[in-house]
Amino acid sequence: MHTVLIAIHLIVVLALIAVVLLQRSEGGLGLGGGGSGGVSGFMTGRGQANALTRATAILAALFFTTSMTLAVISHRSAAPRSILEGSGTQQPANQPNADNLLDTLRGGSAGQAPGAPAAPAPAPAPAAPSATPEAPQSR
Repeated sequence: MHTVLIAIHLIVVLALIAVVLLQRSEGGLGLGGGGSGGVSGFMTGRGQANALTRATAILAALFFTTSMTLAVISHRSAAPRSILEGSGTQQPANQPNADNLLDTLRGGSAGQAPGAPAAPAPAPAPAAPSATPEAPQSR
């Protein structure tokens, strides 16, 4: 259903682009032509404008409908689940996390045994207090 609706949506989009480009231009870059009044074509003047305006309105309504339907279908397939339901993918409390960020920052290795002590972190050296802050001087 989703794939069929996407195919219909793409056909509507391409048809809408074609109809918009066929409309009479008001000096822009449209493909409808700006002033070839003497050429007898499929439709002329007011009839062509009414047909293209009607086709644009219908295709725009179809585009809106297919877009909204695709959004609803997408939202329903990704419906949120209750947080009260157990997902079954929780990690047991006694098993250590192999990629623990805190252990990595402390310098412990990820492959260390759970009971082994981590290597102590080096203590930071005390900063020497300066009497006046130094600022860059301009020349």
